[in-house]
Amino acid sequence: MTVMIPAWIDGTLTPVEKLDAHLRGLRHKAISVFVMRGDQVLIQQRALGKYHTPGLWANTCCTHPDWGEDSLTCATRRLNEELGITGLTLTHRDRLEYRADVGGGLIEHEVVEVYTAEAPADLAVTPNPEEVMATRWVALRDLMVQVDADSTAFTPWLKIYLADHAQAIFGEASLAG
Repeated sequence: MTVMIPAWIDGTLTPVEKLDAHLRGLRHKAISVFVMRGDQVLIQQRALGKYHTPGLWANTCCTHPDWGEDSLTCATRRLNEELGITGLTLTHRDRLEYRADVGGGLIEHEVVEVYTAEAPADLAVTPNPEEVMATRWVALRDLMVQVDADSTAFTPWLKIYLADHAQAIFGEASLAG
């Protein structure tokens, strides 16, 4: 199945095949979600079958909206498809842009709508093995230390979010300590 995502070509938002957008390094729409439980964030290890950054740790959920799909609908859909998570209230935190080499000649040049959600203590997480090989809860400050200590274990976008956009995503209170 060909997945068409919204990407800009010559300044016009256009449906583009997802892999082609990454091969050409086209600026395109994306979403990222951080599910929180107090000061902890749920992170996922990408499945080994992913066509880029397999086996690396990333934020809770990240993807591209389908052509014509709004960002909130996409974020809600992918939380369920990747992790079996439903029923959370997503809060829009920021729109940000980054460009990163993700290996294999592929570039992520994303305009990202970032959402957070507060999870109950008993949140059921059921990873889809085609998407996610593992999940874990980690304190945000500990995650930042882990990324600094071994950045090769984490996706480029997670490193960018934590280094350049943490305050916008998590707020002051989450960064204290």
